Amino acid sequence: MIPADFDVSADWHVADPYPFLRHLRHEKPVFWSDHLQMWVLTRYDDVRGAYRDHTTFSSVGSLTISRTLTERVKETLGEHRSFLDDFAANVDPPKHTRMRRAISRAFTPRAVSRLGDDFRTKVDAVLDQVIPRGQADFVAEIAHLPSARLAAVFIGVPPEDEEQVKHWVYSWFQLFLSPQPEERQHELAQDFLKYLDYVDRLVTERRAEPRADFVSLMAELIDTGPEGLSHREVVETISALLLGGNDTVPNGLSNAVYRLMRERANWEEMVAEPELIPGMIEESFRIDGASLGSFRTTTTPVGLHGVTIPEGVQVLLHADSAGHDETVFPDPERFDIRRPNARDHLVFGYGVHHCVGAALSRLKMQIAFEQLTTRMPSLRLAPGANPTYRRSLVGRGLAALPVEWDER
Repeated sequence: MIPADFDVSADWHVADPYPFLRHLRHEKPVFWSDHLQMWVLTRYDDVRGAYRDHTTFSSVGSLTISRTLTERVKETLGEHRSFLDDFAANVDPPKHTRMRRAISRAFTPRAVSRLGDDFRTKVDAVLDQVIPRGQADFVAEIAHLPSARLAAVFIGVPPEDEEQVKHWVYSWFQLFLSPQPEERQHELAQDFLKYLDYVDRLVTERRAEPRADFVSLMAELIDTGPEGLSHREVVETISALLLGGNDTVPNGLSNAVYRLMRERANWEEMVAEPELIPGMIEESFRIDGASLGSFRTTTTPVGLHGVTIPEGVQVLLHADSAGHDETVFPDPERFDIRRPNARDHLVFGYGVHHCVGAALSRLKMQIAFEQLTTRMPSLRLAPGANPTYRRSLVGRGLAALPVEWDER
C-alpha cells in the first residue's frame, strides 16, 4: 500500500521511500505534504530547474527547518534558532557569491589532494586497529572516525576536543532535523549552544594567533572590507563544515558498503577491478544518497504541471527522488556500477549552490574504497545483521552496520 504522505517518524521513510516517490513522480509531481508543511518536487527536470532558478527558489533560510521546536526551546535558543542564516548554502547572490569565493580558497585542487593524502593515512590507521578483530560496526568504527578526524584537522579542532565536537554535531542534527520529545529537545538545545560557543571561541583564538588551518584562513577575512566576512559568517561556516565531515560523508560511505554487501557481485568486481570504484561511487550517490534534497522558499507564485505553488512557501527539492527518475536513469532501482550517466545525480545540488566540498567528498569515498577493497576484500555483513536507518527529515544514514571479514 502506497503511503498518503511523508512521515519522518516511520521506518519506511528513509529505509525504502522509493515506491512512494515513484507514485509522486507519476501522479503528483508537485505535491503538498501536510506532514512536512511544504511543497515537494520529485521529478529530475523540476528539481534541477529549481536549483538553477535561485531567483524564484530562494535559498535564504533553507537550512533553518525548526518548526518542530517547542516554544520553550525556541526561547532557550534565542537568536540561534535561526542558526546558519549566514552560511553560504543558506543565502542567495550576491552574498552567496562573496561567501563562496572566500570558502573556495580552502578547496583548491592542490589543497584537496593534500587532504586526500591525510585521509588515506587516517583510514589506514583505523583499519590497522580493527582488522585483527575480524568484526566491527562499520558505521561507528570505520566510516565515521577517519572523516571526523580529517574534518577536525582541516578545520583546526585540537585532537583532545574531537570527541566532544562529534557529540555536539550529532546533537545539532537531532535538534533541527528530526522530531524529538520536548525534554530531549531542551537537552539538545543546551548542547547546541555549547557547540556554537566553542566554535566562536575557536575563531576568536585563531584570529589572535593564526595557525595553518581553515579557521585561521577564515578568521583572516573578518572585517576586511566588501569582500571580507563577518565574525558570525565565519562561525557559521566553520560550524556547518564540521557537520559535513562528521556526518554526511560517513553516511554516504556506510550506505554504499551496505548496498555492496547485499549485491555481492559488484563488490567482487571492484576488488578485481579497482578502476570501477569511481563509477560505483557516483551510482551509490544516485541510488542511496546520504542527502535527500534541499529546501527553498518561493519568491513568486510558481505554476508547474497544472499546480500553482504560492509565493513565500517552502519547497523540498527531492534530489533523492530525482536520482530515481526513470526518464533520466533507466531501470533506476538497479545498482549499475557501470551506469554511463550516474554522475548526473543531484546529490551535491546544481547551479550556483553546487556543494563546494563535492570534490573532497568524492576523493574521500575513492580513497576509502581503495583501502577497503585492498585490505578487507572479504568484507561482508555479519550473520543476523539487520541494519536500520536513522529517522531524519534530510538524510539517509544507518544507525549501525555490523560487518565481519577474514583475518589476515
